Parts: sequence; C-alpha cells; structure tokens
Amino acid sequence: MLTAGRTEPPRSSRGFFSGLGPGLITGAADDDPSGISTYSVTGASLGYAPLWTALFSFPLMLAVQWMCARLGMVTGEGLAGAIRRRYSKWVLWGACTLLIAANTVNIAADLGGMGQVTEMVTGIGSAYWTPAYAILIATFLIWSSYYTVARIFKWLTLVLLAYIAAAVLAKPDWGAVIRSTFIPHFEMTSTYWATLVAIFGTTISPYLFFWQAAEEVEEERKEGRTTVKQRKGATDAELRQSRNDVATGMFFSNLIMYFIILTTAATLHAQGKTTIETAKDAAEALRPLAGSGAYWLFTIGLIGAGMLGVPVLAGSSAYAVSEAAAWRGSLADRPGRSRYFYAVIAAGLALGLTLNYAGFNAVAMLFWSAVLNGVLAPPLVVIVVLLTANRDVMGSRANPRWLSTLGWITVGVMTAASLAMFATMFASGK
Repeated sequence: MLTAGRTEPPRSSRGFFSGLGPGLITGAADDDPSGISTYSVTGASLGYAPLWTALFSFPLMLAVQWMCARLGMVTGEGLAGAIRRRYSKWVLWGACTLLIAANTVNIAADLGGMGQVTEMVTGIGSAYWTPAYAILIATFLIWSSYYTVARIFKWLTLVLLAYIAAAVLAKPDWGAVIRSTFIPHFEMTSTYWATLVAIFGTTISPYLFFWQAAEEVEEERKEGRTTVKQRKGATDAELRQSRNDVATGMFFSNLIMYFIILTTAATLHAQGKTTIETAKDAAEALRPLAGSGAYWLFTIGLIGAGMLGVPVLAGSSAYAVSEAAAWRGSLADRPGRSRYFYAVIAAGLALGLTLNYAGFNAVAMLFWSAVLNGVLAPPLVVIVVLLTANRDVMGSRANPRWLSTLGWITVGVMTAASLAMFATMFASGK
C-alpha cells in the first residue's frame, strides 16, 4: 500500500556498481582513511583480541543507519531538517556543532593520511600532496558531482579486499581468531578503552547519520519529488529495499574492518611490532600478499577510501548546516543555486587542510579523530532514536520496539566505553 504523499512506484533496485545506493555508499565511506588506520593500530597493538567488535558493532551500526534512512524517506527531509522542525535552536545548533567539530578533525586526518601514503610511494613530501587532494576533491564536488567521484573511486576501495587474502597467507592462529571473534575480551587499560572508543567512533560516526538521511532525500529528488510533501511517506517495498541497501553497506564496512584487524594482528602484532607510527608501518601488513608492492596496494586503497570519505564528511556538514538554516542545498545543484551549501563544503576542506599544518603525526591524528567521533556520537544517536520513535514525526512508520532498543543499547555502550576510557586515562595519569 502506498502511504500519503506517494503515488510513484517504488524505486528500482540499486547495486554497488550499477548505481551506488545511499546505504552502500555510506558503508564504503565508513572505511575512510581514519577507519583503515584505526583498525590497523588496533590489530597491531592488541592482536586478535578486538575481533569480537566487528560482530558486536554490526547490529548497532545497522540499526542507527537504518533509522536515519527511514527518517529521510518518511519525512522527506534530512536529519538536521527534522531536528529543526521538532526541537529548539540550541538542540539543533548543538547537534550541528558536534558534527562540524568531529568532521573538521576527521577531514584533516583523512587528507593528512592520503598525503602521507602518497609521499611513501613517490618520495614527494606530503605537504604538497595534502593540499593537492583537498583542491582535487573541492573541484570534483563544486564543478562535477560527488556521484562522479563515487563512480571513479569506488573501484579503488575494492583493493581493501586484499586484506582477506593477506590474512590467509599470513597463516594466523585460527583457534585464537575464532575465540576472539565470538568471546569478548576486556582490559582495564587506557590504551584498550581508547582503542574500543575509536572502533565504535569509526563504525558509528556522526557524519554518517546526517549523510544517510540526506542521501535518501537526494534519491527522492532524482525521481522528481522536489518538495517535502511529495517526498513524505514510504512504501513497504521501499523500506525493505532501504533496509537491504543499508545492511549490505554495513556488512561490507565491517567485513573490511574485521580483516584489517585480523591481518595486522597476524603480521605486525605476531612479529612484535605493536606500535604503528607511519603509513609504512601500516602497509607492512599487506607484505604477505603483495611483497614489495605492499606500499602501493595500501596507498591505492587508502586514497580510494579518502576520495569517497572526505566528500562525505564535508557534504554531511553542508547538508546539516543548510537544513538547519533552511538554505537550499544539494550535491546535484550547481554552485550558483546552492552557494551557501558549497561554501560550507569549501570551509570544511579549508579548515581540515589548515589543521594538517599544526604538526600532528598523521597516523596519530587518524586514530584520535576516530576517538573523537566515538565520544561525540552518543548525544546524536539519542536524537536519532527520539525522532524515529516519535509518531508525530514518523506516523505509522515509527520505530518498532526492537529497533529503538538497539538504538538505546548503542548509546549505552558508546557512553560506557567513553567513560571507561576517561577513567583509565585519569587513573594512569595520561
């Protein structure tokens, strides 16, 4: 049955290569350079022990992203737009401030990581490559479109599947792998809890919430539904398709996560290298598969992930601010039609680029940007759950109880991990 405001047929099915759907593109962007670095640091420092987090986080990230997708489809507007209509300005701009703070650091870290890996294989300093990537991304977004970027660079992210082959060739201790996958392991150290917060922060990231809802709206616009009224409502078939789209994207994201941790544990950690300080250190995990080509393989995968991830970071900030301020904003528009939207994108890239010249270690900045995401995400997940469980907002499409329950579990788990991290840091004097 069609819901109110919908007379069009359900959207056609989308596949990864024929037409990257919002859920799939979100999953691909989730494995951005910050994620790759975080998972590499995790496997090197803690070995197989954190493998259980890939299984544990999957239903949580799926629940949150599907709530965001449902919100965009049913209300016909993005997350910030829904917050603006329902909550006070301080809630609205508080949420946007959390997002922009996390995104700016993440953009800086991702651009820095892309620059460092390119320096590794070319010998040309990252100080030159980092602004080059920022300018290239800005050019694509402003004068072409993100969808062009996705069509080109989504192929490069498939290089990350090399971690599966590298893991097998590294001959891991499969008994330990299986135990660590299904039996959670905890350590009361600041390193362990910071790593856990980083894992949650790079899998359940604030920017993905805003991006997911906004991209569902963009899908509607592409089908000619230009007003909020036309976009309101969703059929059962559309919601099922969205669920499958999101589930596939989150599965791909966590599959990559699992095998990066496994590979770095079986190679770097097993060889006693528990600290990753440079891109070369992280790339060594691929040596069992690629030999001397490991640096190139790692570089190609990380650059592809960055070319997908950085535009999502900048774009999610632009969607949030534009919706909050009631400006016109769409990646499908030319700059003249959405000048403020594109100004936010340009400002985000410029601020991120500036942070790169503050002298931070690129790998450390990638890791700590994930930690920051993990600390800032819970308040935003609370807002997502409250909005999607509200019948005044969602009508008959309000969350079923199990979906809201998973959302609240996500809030509890991420908050507890952050508190444990700060407690152990304080206890250790760090």
